[in-house]
Amino acid sequence: MQRLSGKVAVITGAARGQGRSHAVHLADEGADIIALDICADIETNQYPLATREDLDETVKLVEKSGRRAISAVVDVRDRVSLKKAIDEAVAELGGLHVVVANAGICPLGNNVPSRGFADAFDVDFVGVVNTVHASIDHLRAGASIIVTGSVAGLVPQKDLATGGGPQGPGGAGYGLAKKMLGEYTKGLALTLAPEQIRINTVHPTNVNTGMLHNSAMYRTFRPDLPEPSKEDAEIVFPLLQLMPVPWVEPEDVSHMVVYLASNESRYVTGQQLFIDAGAGLKMGI
Repeated sequence: MQRLSGKVAVITGAARGQGRSHAVHLADEGADIIALDICADIETNQYPLATREDLDETVKLVEKSGRRAISAVVDVRDRVSLKKAIDEAVAELGGLHVVVANAGICPLGNNVPSRGFADAFDVDFVGVVNTVHASIDHLRAGASIIVTGSVAGLVPQKDLATGGGPQGPGGAGYGLAKKMLGEYTKGLALTLAPEQIRINTVHPTNVNTGMLHNSAMYRTFRPDLPEPSKEDAEIVFPLLQLMPVPWVEPEDVSHMVVYLASNESRYVTGQQLFIDAGAGLKMGI
């Protein structure tokens, strides 16, 4: 349908998972893509992050859609480098209309040091702020900012495990970041609305990506087992949702991202939108 023809979108965490899916779906609708990713591991994170090869594959998939793609290896915690990458790509592509602040980590486990709290919070909250603020001078009326939250932001902070709990310091940092994104979205929406620039947050439940499928996440869902397998975790994954599914797919989130990026949502701003198979309802939201 080419709902995004003529638009340029920047996406963080674009090398794989939700970020890659968003890049491909936005490109399929006509957008040119600025694909950013750290392409390196973070020490406190218990599972491997994306590689440069993953980012290159995202670029190939975007180009397969017939759209232009510029990629850069950059850490969202480094606003100076992030701004430089965005500024250079915008100069080449001729504008910026959509910001998808998607990069995130989830360093779970009670063996994660306290530094894991800082790393999770810095990537998942400060990284979003850096992405938006590094982009904001390029945005004009009609632009859309889309933030990746999580249903983890609905969980009471005291339940996100400090001490010996299965989620540990990284889980606490992740949950706090996701909670704060909701208020950040509302505050910035109030500020940008007179300029007709929108910002919304999407909150997925479990998503079928590498952030979900790793041993640390399996242990969080199955603390009764010393080394649970994917099959062990799949038994309890559906308990988070009202619908009897273990997870949603990245493309389920991407469909919402495309809608929010398009002019179809031109009057939607400051919203918390849940792609969660009823998980929020189950938590009483």
